[in-house]
Amino acid sequence: MSPQAASGGPLRIVHCFRAPVGGVFRHVRDLVEAQHAAGHAVALICDSTTGGAFEEKLLDSIRPFLSLGLKRFPMRRNIAPSDIAATFRLMREVRSLNPDLLHAHGAKGGAYARAIGTLLRVSGSRVARIYSPHGGSLHYDPRSRSGRVFFAAERMLGRVTDAFVFVSQYEADAYAAKVGAPKRPVAIVRNGLRPEEFDPVVPEANARDFLFIGELRVLKGTDVFIEAIARIGASAAIVGAGPDKALYEAMVRDLGLDGRIVFHERMPARAGFALARCVVVPSRAESMPYIVLEGIAAGVPMIATRVGGIPEIFGPASDRLVPPGDAAALAAAMNEVKSSPLSALEMARALREAIRPEFSVSAMASAIESVYRSVLKPARRDR
Repeated sequence: MSPQAASGGPLRIVHCFRAPVGGVFRHVRDLVEAQHAAGHAVALICDSTTGGAFEEKLLDSIRPFLSLGLKRFPMRRNIAPSDIAATFRLMREVRSLNPDLLHAHGAKGGAYARAIGTLLRVSGSRVARIYSPHGGSLHYDPRSRSGRVFFAAERMLGRVTDAFVFVSQYEADAYAAKVGAPKRPVAIVRNGLRPEEFDPVVPEANARDFLFIGELRVLKGTDVFIEAIARIGASAAIVGAGPDKALYEAMVRDLGLDGRIVFHERMPARAGFALARCVVVPSRAESMPYIVLEGIAAGVPMIATRVGGIPEIFGPASDRLVPPGDAAALAAAMNEVKSSPLSALEMARALREAIRPEFSVSAMASAIESVYRSVLKPARRDR
């Protein structure tokens, strides 16, 4: 542990996660900026094979806040023998940074960072190991072969974790049910937004009726969105990229929806919101999705599924959420918004004001720093 950290001063923090895309990436970027502003020295470690031009711009935007640097290495999504060599290669880089804390995000980042932190502790370091699953392996069915493998790994790694930070109560409950109750301190720290993100977004003059924005893969329910559009007389935009994009483009062609659904590459969320009059989040699984928070904060009418931590965002309005994987229910909700646009806007504005006090970046960063300080105290006594 650095002398400054031992005396309650600035910390040396290393964030480790796999893919620089989606909500996990957004979460880490916000933490990096807030921690830099608080005077801490921060580094980021992530995969070098994931992301494109859009993600590179985002990485470039946070480089000034990474006083300990940005390290990128190949990280395969699934468990592989190459992970062993990669762990030791990463450990050498991390050791040179002399961190006080390793904050692991997601399943793969969690495996790398906690293994590295444990190896460093064996060699005399007092680095603390913090883990935020962000859904990750928790979406697997515990009865499946993959689920059994991942949850066995999570149980093993849980023994070498100093604290858990969950982004929703749902995530904490899912971890306890599928992996087991954590034996280390637990904190629920919800994702936060910047003040300017609560400024309303006005739809473009030629805006579509509905928008899907996010990663194009089965878990996000893009296919359900397309099927729902096919059931109603509406236009839509799909913004994003992902492993199943070609499948969804073919689905749009096969359903004869070429003129009604247009595809766009990745773009900032608020730019995407202007493309339509209502945002649809048809996910089959989530933890605490930023896109829902961002859309509500922008005052955009929102239709979402009753999964993960989404009901925690909607609060008393969660009875408006639709069941996942149900194209008919989704189409009915979309028809209701389309037929009563003023009512949808009024509900959107009310929901924006309801979430404003609770979901802020400053509150999120402060709560996470409190977790950091709490796990460093025992290390100081050990010394």
